[in-house]
Amino acid sequence: MLALYGLGSMLGAGIYGLVGRAAGVLGGAVWAAFVMAMVGALLTGLTYASLGARYPRAGGAAYIVHRAFGRPALSYVVGLSVVASGLTSMATGSRIVGENVRSLFGLEAVPALAIALVYLALLAVLVWRGLRESLWFNAICTVIEAGGLVLVIIFGARFWGTQDLLELPVDVGWASTGLLVMQGSVLTFFAFMGFEDTLNVAEEVKDPARTVPRGLILAMGGATVLYLLISVTAVSVVPWRELAGAPAPLGVVMARAAPWMPAAVYTVITIFAVANTALINFVMGSRLVFGMARQKLLPGPLARVHPVRHTPHYAVIAMYVVAAIIVSLGDIAQLAAATVLLLLSVFVLMNVSDLVLARRPSEPTSPIPLPALVPIGGALVCGTLLVVRGATGDVVAPLVAAGLLTAILVLYAVTRPRAPGVPEA
Repeated sequence: MLALYGLGSMLGAGIYGLVGRAAGVLGGAVWAAFVMAMVGALLTGLTYASLGARYPRAGGAAYIVHRAFGRPALSYVVGLSVVASGLTSMATGSRIVGENVRSLFGLEAVPALAIALVYLALLAVLVWRGLRESLWFNAICTVIEAGGLVLVIIFGARFWGTQDLLELPVDVGWASTGLLVMQGSVLTFFAFMGFEDTLNVAEEVKDPARTVPRGLILAMGGATVLYLLISVTAVSVVPWRELAGAPAPLGVVMARAAPWMPAAVYTVITIFAVANTALINFVMGSRLVFGMARQKLLPGPLARVHPVRHTPHYAVIAMYVVAAIIVSLGDIAQLAAATVLLLLSVFVLMNVSDLVLARRPSEPTSPIPLPALVPIGGALVCGTLLVVRGATGDVVAPLVAAGLLTAILVLYAVTRPRAPGVPEA
């Protein structure tokens, strides 16, 4: 269940459009970008697996950073940065669900925003019901969205071998080829983001020391296999130049590989894929808010648990209200891009936290002891991606990220939460 939770969080709807953008950078060798991105993501993924096994707490990144450095302000910024990433993902997903549901069922008279708000309310009820129910729905969605990718692979497999999988957009030497692969991996790295969500549910799984590492590594392995097969299939069915310019690349691939299949099938798959990502972020965000409140970094009522369902019901309500406000604001693309920058910063801090905690004799030992090169490599990869993303992306995203960071610090200064010292494991 935990592996499906992590896999569903990584698959999402991103891969359905990401493969086209990566093909524009690497041509037929787009698969190489996924290989390099997997290596970079696995470094931080292993760090998260080790930390989740040692510290199974709902506070996730905020708890671990506070444990490593004992700085409430830093923990506050880290926690709310991760929550912000979840909220923007939920808001984006709900809008996409609203538009697709309206199109699929011919509900043009109903505003997409109204459908999105109803959808968010249904998610809130599901998350309030409990983690078991949420994970079952997640498992169904994951099977459907993974099934959509498997369909592409099955119907496109007959095209394998028809294209040059080493063809690059330009004729360059080996050194420049390496730079191209790195540029492509900056794009494809974001297809692996989502593995970090498993950390916030570690407290609610059985035997976290065994379950968290296995579940997270299985999820990342499954995503890697699917991404590699999808990238090879996509450029085999549709020439990479055409694929790079397609707004819905996998839709073009399916239209050519299986022209008899109704377009509505992929619309349904897209709805489940986006719905799953929103659900996972709802679960993650509510647990993180609950954990931060338990650390006294957020108002006390958010740390309360429902007497019957044993879920953080006030945290669930808070997540719904804020997500509904964000959905109503309209275009949130820049906000989403900015939270990605904040999330990469969190990854750097988590790798550094692992180095700090591993050298503290009083800390629990990890069931999967990692050499120091793993968190060091993870910090370097994420730091490089942070710089590249901030330098090559739209200048608005870094400015929005700086604005979000400032707003979080101002909120901290106004509320003045007083967290205790270094918490016990």
